[in-house]
Amino acid sequence: MNDLPVVNIGICGLGTVGQGVWKHVTRSRAKLEARLGAKLRLTRASVRDLTKKRQVRVGASRLTTDPMEVATDPKIQIVCELIGGTTVAKAVTLAALRMGKTVVSANKALVCEHGPEIFAEARKHGGHYFFEAAVAGGIPIIKAIREGLVANRFDRIYGILNGTCNYILTRMERERLTYGEILKEAKARGYAEADESLDVDGWDTAHKASIIAYLAHGTWVPTQAMGVEGITRITQVDMHYAREHDLAIKLLAVIERDFKTDELSVVVAPMLLPRTKVLANVNEVFNGVSVTGDVVGETIYIGRGAGQDATASAVISDIVDGVTLLVRGNAALPEPVEHHCPPRPPEHSTNRYYLRLDVKDEPGVLSKIAAATARFKVSIASVQQTQSTRAAAATLMLTTHLTNEKAIRSAVAQLRRLAGVLGTPQLLRIASFED
Repeated sequence: MNDLPVVNIGICGLGTVGQGVWKHVTRSRAKLEARLGAKLRLTRASVRDLTKKRQVRVGASRLTTDPMEVATDPKIQIVCELIGGTTVAKAVTLAALRMGKTVVSANKALVCEHGPEIFAEARKHGGHYFFEAAVAGGIPIIKAIREGLVANRFDRIYGILNGTCNYILTRMERERLTYGEILKEAKARGYAEADESLDVDGWDTAHKASIIAYLAHGTWVPTQAMGVEGITRITQVDMHYAREHDLAIKLLAVIERDFKTDELSVVVAPMLLPRTKVLANVNEVFNGVSVTGDVVGETIYIGRGAGQDATASAVISDIVDGVTLLVRGNAALPEPVEHHCPPRPPEHSTNRYYLRLDVKDEPGVLSKIAAATARFKVSIASVQQTQSTRAAAATLMLTTHLTNEKAIRSAVAQLRRLAGVLGTPQLLRIASFED
């Protein structure tokens, strides 16, 4: 072992994930070194507060408040960027890559917003950039798409990519409590941030969907070009309908490509998913991803989508890949071939839909609704009615036959203008995912 090469590792950001990486590398060092044929040294770490107590013991001489000291230290070959955000993290990442280092990141927002620039710098200076931990926590979905399924073209990838939303929806379904009640408890238990909007409004999932779309198709889809909806308007009326019809409500990222037209669609929204689908039964803080390839068919990946240990596991996996490249001189893993897929227009996206409306409890309202949907050639498949929480009102739950996104959105806009419709209609896709 004394003759083995030494690989020095630096960590920028010794928060929850950084401490997990430090802990598990320390605990598993002997096993990792035996497998890799190299000595691993946790050399330096940057922190905001030198006096803060931590779960791991790190000597004072190895700590700094300046992450750039870690990124540019010539003795460090692998830099773990675990700061978060897109300002300091970007500067640290680019500085390390310009020195030809390997950077390992768990920063989905950084990859999503600055991926092309980061990859270009890595190529230019001979460095490497790994980001398995940026998507779906401990699930090795990036390696699956980039390596294990390299023989495939991907017609559809869909998944639950946010544990906070999945936890809230699971509890709402199981305990029949309101969104607000569950959110309050989720914050108390640390499953939701103080400002939960990034999670519950769908943007965290959108960042991850952008990364997956690039890996699978070579096309960067910015989040502002996606259809992104959150879970804040889901009610127990929707949950009751789902239970009655053997469906589950899940916040899904759906990435679909039509290889005949080359059109690509990336959508993030709560959807009704049949219980016969495996992902409909993925609950609590777990994530799940379904990948359909033209060679292998459907493969499914389930695991913890966040938390110290799950994310640390993914970071350490990337560290191992980085060490392997350094020690064995292997070529870097091939990147996706950049390719421009045109966005799929809404009239080419077809689905069945669930529509919930609060309406005045008076004669003629249903016929007006039918006329409004018929105007856009949206055919109603079923109608159910229940008592509304509003005075002198009823709640209607409609489903449609197969229709396109443009038509249903136009119909909903028309419904909002009807005098008998109260408030904003709730529209959910019924995502059967049948080919």
